Amino acid sequence: MKKHEPTEDNRTLVKSLSAMGTRYDDIATKLGISDDTLKKYYQLELDLGRVEANAKVANALFQQAMDGNTTAQIFWLKTRAGWKENHTIEHVGDSFIKVITGIEEQPKAKLSVIK
Repeated sequence: MKKHEPTEDNRTLVKSLSAMGTRYDDIATKLGISDDTLKKYYQLELDLGRVEANAKVANALFQQAMDGNTTAQIFWLKTRAGWKENHTIEHVGDSFIKVITGIEEQPKAKLSVIK
């Protein structure tokens, strides 16, 4: 079998497909190579495609949150700042239930310093 030789076109294609979330085995099939060969010759493109795409989406989400998109703000705070919703159910009388909903910031883990 002939040894695979990466080209700049293939590197660009791999990075682009990786950025879109294409599975590695599908990228390898597109190039006509094995998964192992894909990782051997294109690991940087696989990694950069994913990282750069995630950074672009994160930036778009951040901009939406900063522009006042409440859904984006809530998502950001839950996933990035550790906030969570809590629900407390209280029984009031024989036939009424009172539901209290709130959002609270989760405490950060305390780090101890070794001296």
